[in-house]
Amino acid sequence: MFRPLSIFIGTRYTRAKRRNHFISFISLTSMIGLALGVLAMIVVLSVMNGFQKEMSARILGMVPHATIAGVQPLDDWSAVAAAARKNPQVLAAVPFAELEGMISYRGSMQPIQLHGIDPELESKVSIIGDHMVQGRLADLQAGEFGVVIGEITARRFQLKVGDKLALIVPEVSSVPGGITPRMQRINVVGIFKVGAELDSSLALINVADAAQIQRMQPGQVQGVRLKLKDLYQAPQVSSAVVVGLGEGYHASDWTLTQGSLFSAMKMEKTMIGLLLLLIVAVAAFNIIATLIMVVADKGADIAILRTLGATPGQIMGVFMVQGTVIGVIGTLIGGVLGVLAALNVSQLVGWVEGLIGQQVLSSDVYFINNLPSELQAPDVLLICTAALVLSFLATLYPSWRASRIQPAEALRYE
Repeated sequence: MFRPLSIFIGTRYTRAKRRNHFISFISLTSMIGLALGVLAMIVVLSVMNGFQKEMSARILGMVPHATIAGVQPLDDWSAVAAAARKNPQVLAAVPFAELEGMISYRGSMQPIQLHGIDPELESKVSIIGDHMVQGRLADLQAGEFGVVIGEITARRFQLKVGDKLALIVPEVSSVPGGITPRMQRINVVGIFKVGAELDSSLALINVADAAQIQRMQPGQVQGVRLKLKDLYQAPQVSSAVVVGLGEGYHASDWTLTQGSLFSAMKMEKTMIGLLLLLIVAVAAFNIIATLIMVVADKGADIAILRTLGATPGQIMGVFMVQGTVIGVIGTLIGGVLGVLAALNVSQLVGWVEGLIGQQVLSSDVYFINNLPSELQAPDVLLICTAALVLSFLATLYPSWRASRIQPAEALRYE
């Protein structure tokens, strides 16, 4: 079978047992380093994808995907909800209220964001019911001013179900300054834990109680909360719903309240990926060192090939093939091992925990007790492509050096 000269000799140099074992060792370490770099990048980025997915499911499962509110309180929220559900992206629409204030208990105070909800309908738009550690959402009865608080808030104030708090909310008035505090007594009827910052900043009350605190008329609500099929389309969908409703309505969505968090997570993933790419770059430098030593070791062979008619381009191709083979094998090994590790990282962590007899990820400290991982094909493709490109670029200078060797100079002392 016909093979170009450069490929034939380059692959023979890669397979052959070299006289200089140090060169063979450097070549092997280059391959191993490249494989480890690719493996580390795939595993770390997969774990970060898993954390981002877990955070998205928990945080965006708690906060509204989008809300539709009127300039005035809504007298008939069901009509607005029905109009919103006509959009194919809207899965559910329920009454909703939002207000900010302070909670006070035994002299200690903390800012809090209150969401007014309908306990019977909340499961259509929120995952809060799956994360209750004490009490039930059904205990938020209208007129009783019950509240469900986060686990961090409960731990900070040492609260339990049945305790009473003071809620302080600002109220516009005609006195100088324009705003006066208004106090309302509320009862703790439940505690939730989602393992995120919301555990310390969010509380839930009945939407009717929220309307009363906001001095609305009975039956009025502040707005409608939407659950969307594709939450990343929230700005477009909410705007389309408002346009369909006409004037007097405005929309808000999660990108305005939580967008900075997910932008920071995306930036963190990018920066960690670039830092891990340095491991691959170091392995690529090892390929440069390996090929430079091979060129020095094969100086006489290069001179003989030149005298037999090999062109500088063919000599350059020989060592480019050799370096590329090292890069391909290292990337292939690292890619396969990285994919296997990313798919089984939770089991590997469990095995390590069993081996050392200690839990690495405790739910008492972290918001999860296992290491999530989500392998994404674009990440694997990007990592392997970057490794191959760096490996190829690493072959250029040593190969060019080999092509510049003059036969007479190389064979002078042979």
